[in-house]
Amino acid sequence: MSDIDSLIKEVNAFREARDWRQFHNSKDLALSLSLEAAELLENFQWKTSEEAVASNLSGIKDELADVLIYALMLCSDLALDPKAVIKDKLEKNNDKYPIDKAKGRKDKYSDLS
Repeated sequence: MSDIDSLIKEVNAFREARDWRQFHNSKDLALSLSLEAAELLENFQWKTSEEAVASNLSGIKDELADVLIYALMLCSDLALDPKAVIKDKLEKNNDKYPIDKAKGRKDKYSDLS
């Protein structure tokens, strides 16, 4: 069993013990993931990246963990392998952002020439 599989098992055991799966349909998990991502952003509001990390790394870690937990639950519920999902997206991004055009640039793929 991989580290990610073990982590998903642990997350699912946590929610099963509390009988929360009944509240975790795909829409609500995606919504919660978005809300937690907004809470992560709050840690950076009105600060530089450096100020935010220096002043509240603990809060950033907690909110990032919430985002990852919801993402793993959604993967589990949809029978998606997180590693495969990420690898597939990296492959698509590799096609959209070839090194020879994208290296050192922040442009969107449609603006690369």
